Amino acid sequence: MVQTAKRRSGAGQRVGLLAAVLACLLALAGCASKPSTEPAASPDDRPVVLTTFTVLQDIAQNVAGEHLRVESITRLGAEIHGYEPTPDDLRRASHADLILDNGLNLEAWFQQFVEDNDAPHVTASRGIEPIDIVQEEGAGKPNPHAWMSPLNVKIYVERIAEAFSELDPANASSYRENARAYQAKLQDVHDELEAALEEIPQRQRVLVTCEGAFSYLARDANMAEKYLWAVNAESQATPRKVAAAIDYVRDNDVPAVFCESTVSDAAMQRVVESTDAVYGGTLYVDSLSEPGGPVPSYLDLITHDTRTIARALKGETP
Repeated sequence: MVQTAKRRSGAGQRVGLLAAVLACLLALAGCASKPSTEPAASPDDRPVVLTTFTVLQDIAQNVAGEHLRVESITRLGAEIHGYEPTPDDLRRASHADLILDNGLNLEAWFQQFVEDNDAPHVTASRGIEPIDIVQEEGAGKPNPHAWMSPLNVKIYVERIAEAFSELDPANASSYRENARAYQAKLQDVHDELEAALEEIPQRQRVLVTCEGAFSYLARDANMAEKYLWAVNAESQATPRKVAAAIDYVRDNDVPAVFCESTVSDAAMQRVVESTDAVYGGTLYVDSLSEPGGPVPSYLDLITHDTRTIARALKGETP
């Protein structure tokens, strides 16, 4: 009797357990079948603007505001001159509504992005008065670094606003307003540099850098310029060119020299060791930094560079 009762009790427990599990499963199924009260993420259906590098992306984004999605082919920190496009880059280009490049022979790899592509293509530097390279194999070709002049970027912004207005006429007034506001900030950067350089004797207003990326900035600020190589290729920093830079710095009592973030400063440090000049700091040209870095936007980049140059030439420590 006792064993039978135990068997019945155990069976009853198992039935009860199965019933409880079944009830839980039914409850879960019921919950899963209820419609979610959370709003579904809406797709970003804004027109896509694809730029060749991060500096141009940021300039264009300031004009676009919230109306367009602006992307860069190259990543933050990438060296733009010798970039090699990937199949994914070409796929992204095929889905773009507008493609922006710098021009002036900067993107030798860019032509394949506009071949067999129906998207409009606009060169942001159109209308810039180019400065020709005078050294090495690039002699006679335009220096591509026109964005290193805030005054030139005011022209970039004009071209970009025109392109965006054609792409999206409904928001044309917003693009024009954004462009004017951004151009005023660019003018402020130029004015600050001019005011700072007034304190420096004209003979010492010399910009000595690794790459010849600052010709337009030097022209704006009425500065002389000397560099180790014309277009980014640090292998071109030959002993002869380093020696020539050393002589130039000595002859002109240049107080400070500089190099760019994307190359080694070893060659320029040899100039420092052989002269009375100090290393004035690292300058940024071809790419922005990560959001938490020193130059997350173009305005940060050009402000950093102009202030670094002015302070070093005046003998001020950072």
